[in-house]
Amino acid sequence: MIKLKVNHKDYTVDASPDMPLLWVLRDILGLTGTKFGCGVAQCGACTVHLNGEAVRSCVTLVSRAEGQEIVTIEGLSPDLSHPLQRAWIAEDVPQCGYCQSGQIMSAAVLLRENPDPTDADIDDAMTGNICRCGTYPRIRKAIHLAAKLQHEAGVK
Repeated sequence: MIKLKVNHKDYTVDASPDMPLLWVLRDILGLTGTKFGCGVAQCGACTVHLNGEAVRSCVTLVSRAEGQEIVTIEGLSPDLSHPLQRAWIAEDVPQCGYCQSGQIMSAAVLLRENPDPTDADIDDAMTGNICRCGTYPRIRKAIHLAAKLQHEAGVK
């Protein structure tokens, strides 16, 4: 049995220690917002936060996450009120939408570390997240809007 803290809730799961965190989140806990993309940490669709850092859950063993703080897209905000979620909606970012939870989770770390990023900062931080539909200009625009929304709300 492995003890996890996901989205501020405690769970005990019956999973092999070498099971990828992605499958525990999706198949055991039913948190399907985190997506399987490539399975080799190259596309970013499975990005979650582990102690505030963006990690690829497809290659992160659940044993590594035991006792750590895990946040998925579902835990970013229960009502889509997070500035990134609001900006994503306002800028109509998703096309197919498959990569978007990973994009948002990576962008959340960027904005926490750099609340006023330049285009170059955004491009650098988001490099590991692939969007097959090519919505990169809308993603960049939404990140700038989210930074503005955070600033207006006094969020650091």
